[in-house]
Parts: sequence; structure tokens; C-alpha cells
Amino acid sequence: SSGINAEWPLRPGRDMHGSSEGDTLEVIVSLSHKGEVEDVAQKAFAPRQVHITGAGGAGYKTIEVVKGTEDVYVHTTLIKKWDICAGDAILRAIGGTQTDLRGDEINYSHNLDPKNEHGLIATMHNHEDYRKVLQAAAKS
Repeated sequence: SSGINAEWPLRPGRDMHGSSEGDTLEVIVSLSHKGEVEDVAQKAFAPRQVHITGAGGAGYKTIEVVKGTEDVYVHTTLIKKWDICAGDAILRAIGGTQTDLRGDEINYSHNLDPKNEHGLIATMHNHEDYRKVLQAAAKS
């Protein structure tokens, strides 16, 4: 056995509309960009209640999504690829998705620019639904 719990996240089937009426969407963001991303998330998911958690460490934020503690990890500014590659690998290994806000997979090739300048979104479920509304809110 791989030791990976195929039932992760702890709140299976949650999506951007919530699993029950009044359910709060849990969004994790960088401490350094909390206010900016909170504005985007509130606009994107209105009228849904959104709880923003600020945290350090891109890998930690991704693992919180994997565990089901958070529904989505959002980063709207430049981030270095070496900060996000391990979390991306873990997330993908158990069926999650991480892309930039445009929906493109992030290419970690050593001969490319080490900067990801198009933000990122990491989810375990309904990735494209989250991405579309966040991208639209970030642009407006």
C-alpha cells in the first residue's frame, strides 16, 4: 500500500459553491499578499462567505489544500518556481491540480525562467471552476 489516503481531502466533493448552505469557502494565501488576494477572493466568490488564511511557505499552503483544511490556495503575483514545485508534485500525485491563473500548467524545466509571473491556484476538486472566477476577479 502506498500509504496515501484516496479519500483526501477530508471534505470530499466540496466545490466553490459549498457542500451545504452557508458553508464557508476556505482560501489560503501568502501572508505578504493577504489583503490583495482577500479582495480578489471576496469579489470572485460573492455572495459566498470566504475565510482567508494567511500563511508562510508555498509547500505548507499546498499541503493544507491536500489535507482538506483549505479549499483553494491562491497566489496572484510573481512566485519562484522552486518554491512551488514540490507542493505541485505532491498535489498531482494524489489527483489535485495546480496551474497558473490562466489555466496553464507550470513548466519547471531548468532552461526556462525560474519565475512564474502569472499567479497560481491549487485545488483538489473543481479546479477549472475556481480558476475561471478567480482569473476574472483578478482582472477586474
